[in-house]
Amino acid sequence: MTRSAFVELEKDRSTLSEEYPLTVRDAAKYLGVSPQTVYLWVERKQIPHLRVMGRNIRFLKSDLQPFRASFRQEVENGKTK
Repeated sequence: MTRSAFVELEKDRSTLSEEYPLTVRDAAKYLGVSPQTVYLWVERKQIPHLRVMGRNIRFLKSDLQPFRASFRQEVENGKTK
């Protein structure tokens, strides 16, 4: 395998993992909160999420990035919902 082919493969792999759906635990870690908080936000429809096969909840990192930015801004400003 050539170096350029390897670099392309790694680029594709990072893009795939970027859009691979996250579990509640992974989303909680990414957002810096507990899984219980994530479940609460899902219940209140405050966070973008996907339902997979009925009960399973998944998140796209691209959907969580703006949420994370607004969440952090509120925490920095001392506001809570």
